[in-house]
Amino acid sequence: MGVVIPLEEGKNKQASVKPLVDLTKADMDRVKQLILYKDGYDVEMIPEVANHLISSGGKRLRPMLTLASAQMFGYEGEGHIKLATSVEFMHTATLLHDDVVDESDLRRGKSTARMIWGNQASVLVGDFLLGQAFKMMVEVGSLDALDVLATSASVIAEGEVLQLSVAKNMETTEDDYLSVIRAKTAALFAAAAEVGPIIANTDRASRNALKSYGMNLGLAFQLVDDVLDYGGKAAETGKNVGDDFREGKITLPVILSYRRGTAEDHAFWKAAIEQGDSSDENLEKALGLISKYNGLGDTITRARHYGEMARDALSPLPASPQKAALMEVIDFCIDRVN
Repeated sequence: MGVVIPLEEGKNKQASVKPLVDLTKADMDRVKQLILYKDGYDVEMIPEVANHLISSGGKRLRPMLTLASAQMFGYEGEGHIKLATSVEFMHTATLLHDDVVDESDLRRGKSTARMIWGNQASVLVGDFLLGQAFKMMVEVGSLDALDVLATSASVIAEGEVLQLSVAKNMETTEDDYLSVIRAKTAALFAAAAEVGPIIANTDRASRNALKSYGMNLGLAFQLVDDVLDYGGKAAETGKNVGDDFREGKITLPVILSYRRGTAEDHAFWKAAIEQGDSSDENLEKALGLISKYNGLGDTITRARHYGEMARDALSPLPASPQKAALMEVIDFCIDRVN
């Protein structure tokens, strides 16, 4: 593969997730211990499949949101550990299921679980992790937290079905696509951030602030992921450039490029995406069209818009190390394109 679309020049100082990592390190160590304890049991394949993905180097941003948002409001109990672990199990389960639905071969630079153990094992272990997540939610004893996470699980499943309904359909609108990623990605970010203030027994305004923060951060995060698929590096993203294209995924850079293109461009996209003509030659042409119609630049602009909405959501809250770290995470998520 030759050319990838150049992304914007980086800033002098790139934002970092390190402040959030440092603030939540002690609690994350307990989350990791609980993960190792909970994913075992009597069936040998379960920890093999689960640990293949859980230990594959993800930043575990979602559970850190739960831990930091609980810390922000002075929570001193044990419930945030189990809720953060539940969030991580839910996320891992959705990845296992996603890779089956998308027929993905690579995730985070490694073969997907389905390529090693098969689709059936991936789906069933994902189901097991969801069961463990809900068991831990019940153990925490907060009906509000259980309601928020259970609702997010339902919304994520709806998002998966919605994505199937618009898959390989070049008439998918930007609004359709935002509905998909709001459900599939942003809903868990929102729930992960909201359950922290819930178990800390904070006021409704604070809870809503973290929910809004998480939702908008999740949207920004996914839009940047869409950009990285056409302009990133496999070593950094865990994916090959153009994996979304090869899988016939409709993402925002493609939607924008299609909408702005000529009749000839429309015919190309329909052949490439709807009919699956995803050769390397066509990927090169797709990259050229995305560049021509500024599909990446405008997707980044939208990601920044949601990043600002996340920032505004947190702004009324009192200053704290956790608030500062969550603010920096917004820039970190968007700066991944630099």
